[in-house]
Amino acid sequence: MDRSLVARMREYLNAGLAMDVEALDVLYDPGFENIRVDEAGQVAILTKEQFMTRFRTLRDQGQRVGEDIDDVRFLATSEHGDQGTVVMHRVQHGVPIRYGFVWRREDGRWTTLLREFTFEKDISPLLRIMKSAETGTA
Repeated sequence: MDRSLVARMREYLNAGLAMDVEALDVLYDPGFENIRVDEAGQVAILTKEQFMTRFRTLRDQGQRVGEDIDDVRFLATSEHGDQGTVVMHRVQHGVPIRYGFVWRREDGRWTTLLREFTFEKDISPLLRIMKSAETGTA
């Protein structure tokens, strides 16, 4: 287990808990994508811009993305060239969620988050929100 990669993940998770939008903006690579998949095989792809808009909206409304990261378990890390992967598990609202995060390494340190692969039970609500945003309906 690469402890420096796990430490970088903890920085990222804590920035999210603190709703530190400026730190998150630096942590997400300009080409960041979150690929979400559910048990039915539905897929949603979110960009950095979509993530940052959501974080800003939540922060401006005084909301947070979570209370703590006590349930987070880091299952594995791997390195491949100038990238590193972290496999993470957590339980949200009683439902287990699995993640794969891909980080960029530059000059020996983990710099930006390139990809987040999220495996959830059902992303139908997210797909409805995305469709509404595309069509401009509520």
